[in-house]
Amino acid sequence: MVPRLALQSLGNRALTASLTVLAIAFSVMLLLGVERVRTGARQSFADTISGTDLIVGARSGSIQLLLYSVFRIGNATNNVTWRSYDDIAKRPEVAWIVPLSLGDSHHGFRVMGTTPEFFERYKYRHGQKLAFAAGAPFGDLFDAVIGADVAKALGYKVGDLIVVAHGLGSVAFVEHADKPFRVAGILAKTGTPVDRTVLVSLGAIEAIHVDWQSGMPVPGEEISADQVRQMDLKPKAITAALVGLKSKLATFKLQRAINEYAQEPLSAIMPGAALQELWGLVGTAETALSVVSAMVVATALLGMVTMILTTLNERRREMAILRSVGARPTTILGLLATEAGLLTLAGVALGVALLYAALMLLRPWVDATYGLNLDIDAPTQREWLMLATIVLAGFLAGLLPAARAYRLSLADGMTVRT
Repeated sequence: MVPRLALQSLGNRALTASLTVLAIAFSVMLLLGVERVRTGARQSFADTISGTDLIVGARSGSIQLLLYSVFRIGNATNNVTWRSYDDIAKRPEVAWIVPLSLGDSHHGFRVMGTTPEFFERYKYRHGQKLAFAAGAPFGDLFDAVIGADVAKALGYKVGDLIVVAHGLGSVAFVEHADKPFRVAGILAKTGTPVDRTVLVSLGAIEAIHVDWQSGMPVPGEEISADQVRQMDLKPKAITAALVGLKSKLATFKLQRAINEYAQEPLSAIMPGAALQELWGLVGTAETALSVVSAMVVATALLGMVTMILTTLNERRREMAILRSVGARPTTILGLLATEAGLLTLAGVALGVALLYAALMLLRPWVDATYGLNLDIDAPTQREWLMLATIVLAGFLAGLLPAARAYRLSLADGMTVRT
């Protein structure tokens, strides 16, 4: 009886009830949307590098090594000599190894020297390989491959010439203008730091610095691009290296061997563990987002309680008539609490439907624009718990106006106020 009365009562106030349901629905959609973005961002962060067992660099902290080798943030404490790199590459546990060389930039974007094998070995988001939106990997000494964000920000296309600057500033004071690069390929959007990177060959990094010393060009010693092609461009040192192993069981053994390497101080880190450590430092923002979303839901529920309270005075006669035909005070209490529960339940259901509709419409655009993968899955156990908590909170919030109606007497309800 009570649910039927509650539905009929809400039907008589369809406009205000609908607005209340919409307010709750949008707040629930925001709460779940933030949860999906939070988990998606965390997963995308963890999937920045996939399929790499170890990252090797000069002796430093694991987060610092991860930041400059994967995220292109900061600088290495030192370089790794080519001899040490070659020793690691020859170890029986190593299936493949890809060198990385950092130090220059182009309009604020980092320039990274590597080998063509990088395009095969670097993976992200559960083993997804790099793909080319246009062009191909570098084939010539002065070819460059640019990330999607670089191409978009600077308006580059395949065949354009670019000049690399020495150092990492967004404003170039010293450039390698005598040895320009040709854009050979543009990578598809990945949502990783690769999007903001200019990739060239290791030989090219050596080539643009053959007539430099201590970070400055040597006066009167200019070597042309044609001359440098005839030189031995084997690097003397690199910044870091990505390592893949033949067996995961050998990870800790090789990591210990590299950390104890006698020829020079080196560090070997497992990218997954370092990523989790880094997320622990920067993940405070996700807590703040969740708190803000919860406050939005609480505001919507408060609006529902306010709506029910403001209509109580108009419904005094309705309550009195119900009492006069035999309704108990507990029936009145249950009626208003049920109304609040039904409004919250309808708002939650509509909010979930709106969330999935928004995900289906916006997911391709978010992935292409921000590289953020938002899964369209059934609600997780955490999300179900959140929804159940909202419904329960809505029902409990309805007890406040219900308790007030419970105290209204039959005589008060039938009295005409002037």
